[in-house]
Amino acid sequence: MNKPLIILTGPTASGKTELSIQLAKRIDGEIISADSMQVYKKMDIGTAKITKDEMRGVPHHLIDIIEPWEEFNVAVFKKYADNCIDDILSRGHIPIIAGGTGFYINAVLYDTKFTEHPSDSELRKSLFDYAKTNGNDALYEKLMETDPDYALEIHPNNIKRAVRAIEYYTITGEKFSEHNNRERKKASPYNYAYFVLNMDRERLYKRIEERVDKMISQGLYDEVKELISLGCNKDMTSMKGLGYKELIDCYLGKVSFEEAVNTIKQSTRHFAKRQLTWFKRENNIIWLDKDKKTDDELLRYIICIIKEKGIGV
Repeated sequence: MNKPLIILTGPTASGKTELSIQLAKRIDGEIISADSMQVYKKMDIGTAKITKDEMRGVPHHLIDIIEPWEEFNVAVFKKYADNCIDDILSRGHIPIIAGGTGFYINAVLYDTKFTEHPSDSELRKSLFDYAKTNGNDALYEKLMETDPDYALEIHPNNIKRAVRAIEYYTITGEKFSEHNNRERKKASPYNYAYFVLNMDRERLYKRIEERVDKMISQGLYDEVKELISLGCNKDMTSMKGLGYKELIDCYLGKVSFEEAVNTIKQSTRHFAKRQLTWFKRENNIIWLDKDKKTDDELLRYIICIIKEKGIGV
């Protein structure tokens, strides 16, 4: 019988954290964070990292597990997440993946085998050099030419994923988006329920702006300065996160503080839009409309669905 798994996701600032905690407390679950930034220590404000008090006794995994100067990617995440799921199930609890990084979620859900991906170190180096010489936009244009569908899924400054997609296409002749679509059609080894929160776009954008304002008032700029003092720089994966790269530019005098904050808001809105585009492509999604139901109503609906699926309730 397939292992039980619940996924609760949605765009940034949609309310995943609170609802996932309520769900975990109702079904004796434990939460695995699928957030590519909350894995980093010392990065609390800009990642909207949950506090111990906010966890309300619910065990959380894959938060604060590596230093900001260490590398982290989807393959590492999957290895950690697979171990967490087995550990949670061994104690008779239900694993709940909660977070907004869609390709991290898919890697676990469809048991992606990363060792199967071909690679060419010389080609990869030449693509990184091309971006360094000609700029990120030039590399992104290359990706748009080879795989426009995949290009729409990533940020133009996400050099690593752009390089990987171009490398994959150059070696195999297959678009990375086609590879991903094939992975999405694979049968999952889990008995799962995949919930995605959604709400009116303008309401979501308002919540995003309020969240950014809160981060600024909590001292995000000081957090960035502290990370720089520890040796962090813009080339590190951790520092490419929303809020961090913009305020590093401010620290370096490239933009004003006001410009940096406005860019954070704009970039976060665009990020939320890309997240929704990703989730709309997924199979067997159960949408949760926060405009039509309260959190209590959504929770009752979720529990009804997972009971029907026989997932540990």
